[in-house]
Amino acid sequence: MSNFTFACASVNGLTLAQKRETIKALRASIKEQVAANKVAKIAAKEAKVAARAEKAVARAAKKAARIAALEAKLNALKNPVGSKAIKAAKKAKTIKVVKGVEACSAYLQAA
Repeated sequence: MSNFTFACASVNGLTLAQKRETIKALRASIKEQVAANKVAKIAAKEAKVAARAEKAVARAAKKAARIAALEAKLNALKNPVGSKAIKAAKKAKTIKVVKGVEACSAYLQAA
């Protein structure tokens, strides 16, 4: 972009040819500035689109990680020993997890 300087401080002191040259120079300067603004706008728009795409990828990855964690938790709760172990881990006192009727009756008789 070029900065145009007038030949004198006032346009009134210019000849007709100088006024025409001034107008040509101003039009060229305006044209350059409009083109530069257009390029800057396009670059900003592309950056915004790229940022949106990046956010969408991050959001999808976070969603997939959350789904995987919840599925793992659900599978742990479906297994009866797993659910008791989870409950035992949450409680302050110690709980012995036994499997099957025979083990349960043997544990109760030993106590």
